[in-house]
Amino acid sequence: MAKSLRREKEPIEEDSKRITRALRVASEGDAPAVDRLIHQRTRLAIISMLAVNDSLTFNELKHLLETTDGNLSVHARKLEEAGYINCEKSFEGRIPRTEYRITGDGRKVLERYLEHMERLIQAVRDS
Repeated sequence: MAKSLRREKEPIEEDSKRITRALRVASEGDAPAVDRLIHQRTRLAIISMLAVNDSLTFNELKHLLETTDGNLSVHARKLEEAGYINCEKSFEGRIPRTEYRITGDGRKVLERYLEHMERLIQAVRDS
């Protein structure tokens, strides 16, 4: 029994070493580290959706992400504080309207993030 466990463990350790090497390769050179602010799933979804749309309202984002008002509000605020998105508040009649757009800095950080992930994927495939 112990022998079979060792055999199963060896490929896992080898895969782990291969992935660690791939991570190192993906981070080499002038590649910046992954921006942890947009690495979080909800914030990555927000900034990605804004990258392919001129703008989205709070309610549109909430519906697309299937999240709560509070959750979306907290994540959007972090992106806004970092300068990655702009938030414009207005009223349509008496109804408040919050609209978001990605900034130039937001596009740059998303592009760097995507390039990093592409290098990582390629490094894992090549190893």
